Amino acid sequence: MPLSSDMSQAHNYRHNNFSTIKSASLVTKQIHQHEQENELREQMSGYKRMRRQHQKQLIALENKLKAEMDEHRLKLQKEVETQANNAYIELEKLAKRHTIHCEKEMKTMSSDEKKFQQQIVSQQKKELTTFLDNQKKQYKLCKEKMKEEMNEDHHTTKKEKQERMSKHKENLQHSQAEEEAQVLSQQRVFYDRNCRSFKRKVMIKRHALEQEQIREELNKKKTQKEMEHAMLIRHDESTQELEHRQLKTLQKLRMDLIRLQHQTELENQIEYNNRRERELRRKHVLELRQQPKNLKAMELQIKKQFQDACKVQTRQYKALRHHQMEVTPKSEHKVVLKALKEEQTRKLAILAEQYEQSINEMMASQALRLDEAQEAECQALRQQLQQEMELLNAYQSKIKMQTEAHHDREQQKLEHKVSLRRAHLEQKIEEELASLQKERTERIKHLLERQSREIDTFDMESLRLGFGNLGALDPPKDDYR
Repeated sequence: MPLSSDMSQAHNYRHNNFSTIKSASLVTKQIHQHEQENELREQMSGYKRMRRQHQKQLIALENKLKAEMDEHRLKLQKEVETQANNAYIELEKLAKRHTIHCEKEMKTMSSDEKKFQQQIVSQQKKELTTFLDNQKKQYKLCKEKMKEEMNEDHHTTKKEKQERMSKHKENLQHSQAEEEAQVLSQQRVFYDRNCRSFKRKVMIKRHALEQEQIREELNKKKTQKEMEHAMLIRHDESTQELEHRQLKTLQKLRMDLIRLQHQTELENQIEYNNRRERELRRKHVLELRQQPKNLKAMELQIKKQFQDACKVQTRQYKALRHHQMEVTPKSEHKVVLKALKEEQTRKLAILAEQYEQSINEMMASQALRLDEAQEAECQALRQQLQQEMELLNAYQSKIKMQTEAHHDREQQKLEHKVSLRRAHLEQKIEEELASLQKERTERIKHLLERQSREIDTFDMESLRLGFGNLGALDPPKDDYR
């Protein structure tokens, strides 16, 4: 009975010791949890700083790209303005050159007309002089012939001869005067007709010059418009290239920052996992180091209980021996003492065996419980860390997919914007070319109509003046459309 009481006391001591260890473990767990919460808050604060820094980098890059695009557009605008100013200056120079050339041609034509008139007058003067000289010779010959005839006529009186001679002279002078008037009239008609014809040729030459000048001006405008369109297409292509390059740069920085953030998160998570595992191993090592001390104390307590039980057993043996010596005859004392000694030895052996068994059971129970608890903690920690790593990978994959989808939408939006802008540019080019062609057709049409009216008016005036159709032998007109 005393031995059972001692063993119960040893069991209660072990239970109280385990409760103390469990309470200490809970306190340690709460401390670790508090430290983990502080670490998590610091880590989240670090992530916020990183995201703010990344956002600042993206905003700085966007501002830089916007400034680059503004500078690019300003450069293109200046180039367009320079092109327009140069085109205006070139057209002004062409108009001045046409005016100077036209004035020079008009002066040349006027000078040629005067020379042509002087040439006709000079030729007609020569022809008239020759004609008058011939008339004088003819008059002289006729006069001498008349004198010879009158000298041969002896029946006519001198007075009659003089009258006949005077009349003949008068008739001859009248006839020559009529011939001279006819020659002068023919020369006048020839002069007027040729001058009129020359004026018509001058008008046709002026018309050809106007057609050539308007054709040169319209061709110049067409060339300038084609150069402007080529420049606008080149500007559109350079803008498109810059937009794609800027979008690629922005998306690359965004992906680099996301990869950096994910890499940092992953490294922090791995470092956190390693630290948790190291802390758990450190805790288990401390528990293993602490276990022999606890077991030694418990073993000493059980040994003390065993020694107390042995002392109690010894006292009981002495009391029983004294009682047996009193009630047993003296002759039987040796037999009784021997039996009591054997019984005491047997009970002490049983008590020692129970002591060894209790020590072994306590040792095995403590080791088993510690191994099971540590293995459970390791398994729980591994599962927790694995779940956290899977959640982190899933979150990072989601962020990456969302970013890639956002980049695809940005690329599609840019492609649509570029395509729409190019379509508007091509439509503008077609409209401007159609407008330029319409202007070309209308201006040439109006010019040809005006020139045709001038020719018709001139020809009608020539017909009214009796010069006939002066343009019958004109070369065919070129089609300047």
